[in-house]
Amino acid sequence: MREQITNTSLKVDSLEDAATTGPLAGLSITGYIDPVYLYNRAQRSSSFMFLNHDPGVYDYYNSTIGDIYLDIKKTFGVGPLAPAAEIVIQPNRGFGAQLSNEHGVVGGNIVTQANVTVPFSSTKTFEVGLMTSLAGYELQPSNQMLALTHGLLYDFSEPGNMVGIGLKGSDATATRFWQVMLGNEQLRTSGAIVNAANNTTKSNWTPTLTARFDNATSTALDVGVSGTIGRQSLFSQCSEPGGYGYQCNASSPFGMVRYLETDLTYTKDKLQLNAQLDYGELQKGAWNGGTARWYGLSLLGHQKWTSAWFGHMGATLRFDYLNDTANGGGGSNILYGLTSGNPAVNGTSGFGVDPGCLKQSVSHGSECKGAARYDITADMLFYPTAQIIVKLEYRHDAASHPVFQTSDGSYSRSNDTAALQFVYTF
Repeated sequence: MREQITNTSLKVDSLEDAATTGPLAGLSITGYIDPVYLYNRAQRSSSFMFLNHDPGVYDYYNSTIGDIYLDIKKTFGVGPLAPAAEIVIQPNRGFGAQLSNEHGVVGGNIVTQANVTVPFSSTKTFEVGLMTSLAGYELQPSNQMLALTHGLLYDFSEPGNMVGIGLKGSDATATRFWQVMLGNEQLRTSGAIVNAANNTTKSNWTPTLTARFDNATSTALDVGVSGTIGRQSLFSQCSEPGGYGYQCNASSPFGMVRYLETDLTYTKDKLQLNAQLDYGELQKGAWNGGTARWYGLSLLGHQKWTSAWFGHMGATLRFDYLNDTANGGGGSNILYGLTSGNPAVNGTSGFGVDPGCLKQSVSHGSECKGAARYDITADMLFYPTAQIIVKLEYRHDAASHPVFQTSDGSYSRSNDTAALQFVYTF
């Protein structure tokens, strides 16, 4: 018995040593898969969407869903002052699918997040790498979303992930939190190199400063505000057929971007309420070459309960409004002419000028206004196990102009989608 006890103690000591100092110490691998079945009325399409690769194209009805999400994190040491490295891989729907290199080529990057955190103290931490956006109340992972699709502000207003350095901290009572990041413009892995009119290149670091402050006024309520300011390279459509007017000044390929938002989260028992207000502008980023200006509102309510028939379940109702009418519309997250065949309209996501106004215009649509968008989204969520979430969603989107392209090539003022999602977390 003494020999068995001794051998057991040696094995336990060996396991403890491996767990604290071995190569697998502090390593965690988590993630999820989330196949989606979606019906799109305007496109007259209905199919499963999972791991389908469409680089550089981002639409409200697929956004970050229907993909694999893999979070690999390694902590070096124990305790609150231990540094850590984290890499998030999402092959087709993550921010990597929207990252662009110095020449503006978009897509082909499977990394959504890759950063190192080094705590300076119990209240201050240094970060470096590809870091997540600080804006808004919505989270990217499907297993943390209260709806199946993202809202309009998340998709088309908020800045995306950023490469750079950051510092975050809190006060001693852990009720006030702040974070500051300095780096490239959003979704750029390096500074932009833009081909100029005289066959030379213009290189620019395009530094961007973004910050966030949160005040947890109680255990139930958190109020946050975030902002972004910097220079951003302008997407050019000069090579597109009929691509006149929109961001075609190759001698000045950068514009100043400014963004400000405030959001709140109220959580009590099984009820959660969210609200968000956005305002942004991008110099020379509008359809007619002027300043693009947009503002929006998002409201969300979510209630959980337990049903005798279905067990744990929940319901979500969300309303989003995004006004993008100034100077023909446009912005840092709204690009025209990518898939619609019309350089003035983003036909799959429902932004742009009125095609009728553009057709009758004698100045290439410079006097036409952009479209204001809203959506009403309703979801039912079921939690059959701790690892599984099943979501059912109906979403109605509408615009102030007929900018949703239909399957026959015409344009409609509205679109409807219905979807079913299965999320398995591991």
